[in-house]
Amino acid sequence: MVSSVLSGVKIAVLGGDERELILVNELVKMGATVAVAGYPQDKIGPGAFMVHTVEEACKDAEVVILPIPGTSPDGLIRAVYSENSLILTEKAIQTIAPNALVIIGSARPFLKEWAQVYGFNLIEIIEMDEIAILNSIPTAEGAIQIAMEETSITIHGSKTCVIGFGRTAITLARTLKALGSDITVVARNPGQLARAYEMGCKQATFPELREIMNSADIVFNTVPALIITRDILKYTNSNVLIIDLATQPGGTDFEAANTYGLKAILAPGLPGKVAPVYAGKILADVVPKLIISELTKLDAGLLFA
Repeated sequence: MVSSVLSGVKIAVLGGDERELILVNELVKMGATVAVAGYPQDKIGPGAFMVHTVEEACKDAEVVILPIPGTSPDGLIRAVYSENSLILTEKAIQTIAPNALVIIGSARPFLKEWAQVYGFNLIEIIEMDEIAILNSIPTAEGAIQIAMEETSITIHGSKTCVIGFGRTAITLARTLKALGSDITVVARNPGQLARAYEMGCKQATFPELREIMNSADIVFNTVPALIITRDILKYTNSNVLIIDLATQPGGTDFEAANTYGLKAILAPGLPGKVAPVYAGKILADVVPKLIISELTKLDAGLLFA
């Protein structure tokens, strides 16, 4: 049965991949008017409208949805199905509806500045628990898949190091533990280290990282800051595999790793690569609820105003 809960709401979906296509179908089912940029017509299901430019999609849009990976610093939107570059411009943003809602995984500074200047409501969803925790499942599976393909050892019995202990790292450590790996968790937060101990992992702090990497078989980094530096890599086990799951540019000095002959792989955005249907269903479940909640708040605010 088609819902009409978003009837009359104009939504622009800019770029993305298979995940956003699943979200588009859900928005159409809920009665929204959906303009999609960055996809060929044969990829878009019935009910949505294909447009050729970002400006065309944004005109009078009450909601603008950008991909989880967001944009480059100069506004290039990730759009895997588009033959042409999709750029988010200030001109496009100027045409959206007053008090519009802009939803993105993680926003660059320029978009945050535009939100202040033009008064739209900017929401970053990458850190929302209902998205981040569920996305940690395909991230962990994808990371372990890379480890199995890129090493000649088994996960069982391997010495692994997980750097950081947020939502993705917890799921990853739990899965590695279930496969029989000998895991050391490196983190700053005492509470996170206590959780690692409770899960049966060894604990370490960052000053101990150099020593740990000297004997580790596989290292997974989840911290989005330069953690695995040239100085640490200099003393790292020559047979190590480093899998960096942090957002680009990652937390590893890849140039130094190459200099020392170490295998280091940057692997952000695994949910969209290894399990796009699963990841798309997460967006299709969370984003419409978020839109309804925010539009309801806006309506109430305008009423009281």
